[in-house]
Amino acid sequence: MSFGFDLDLLKTFAAVVDCGGFTKAAERVHLTQSTVSQQIKKLEVNMATSLLHRNKSSGTVETTEAGELLLSYARRILATAEEANEVMRKPMAPRTVRLGVPEDFAGRRLIDLLSGFSAASPHIRLDTISGWSTELRRQLDAGEIDLALIKREPGDGACLASWKEQLIWVESATRSAEADPVPLAVFPVGCIYRDRAIRSIERSGRRWRIAYTSQGLMGVQAAVASGLGISLLPSNAVLPEHRQLGLTDGFDDQPASEIALVEGRASLSAEAQTVGQFLANILS
Repeated sequence: MSFGFDLDLLKTFAAVVDCGGFTKAAERVHLTQSTVSQQIKKLEVNMATSLLHRNKSSGTVETTEAGELLLSYARRILATAEEANEVMRKPMAPRTVRLGVPEDFAGRRLIDLLSGFSAASPHIRLDTISGWSTELRRQLDAGEIDLALIKREPGDGACLASWKEQLIWVESATRSAEADPVPLAVFPVGCIYRDRAIRSIERSGRRWRIAYTSQGLMGVQAAVASGLGISLLPSNAVLPEHRQLGLTDGFDDQPASEIALVEGRASLSAEAQTVGQFLANILS
């Protein structure tokens, strides 16, 4: 004969054993004494054996050998059921969205950008990865990240949203750089600012040299401020220690570049769509 374990019956059975009788057990499980007796009888019918016997000398109820064995299982079953209830009542673990951001977004700018997101969307955990746009594109194609903010030439492919980024030539505010060859403080190969700067100087017929290279924005900013080189930076990266260069200095105005929010090849999850919509709104 097959049967399932009724949690209510097991709970009542454990209460009778713990309380040593039907009356106190009835109070614990909030049932009448007659209902408790009926449940114990039903459990014994299901088990096809006697589970309890009354000690006439003490007036208490004790387990039979079969009852003792069932009690050990009943406690484990009831504990597992309670654990499952607690887990299911708790909020689900946050879903992770992998976001790639440009190197110059890492740090304070990124913190400011995402400061309100966690509070508004506690069910989503952001895993941010900083890198150059060429590497972020590779990670998107490989499915290693879900979304990325890419620095690129305007209109260079599909995107979820895009924003113009003004670029400005800068040198030290206190120390002018040499004119020939033009010393450049730049990011590594693959950076749009670096490519733009080199092409622009070559079109003007001048020579150039790489005076300083840094993986991070702060390094390039510091190199320019100290007079090590000239750089092409987004307007929001220009410091008070920098001097803007223009036509009178021999540097043409640069057309705006683009920051694009790009998705990977796989379909976006609902959580990734939420992150994308947040970025589109906040950057706009």
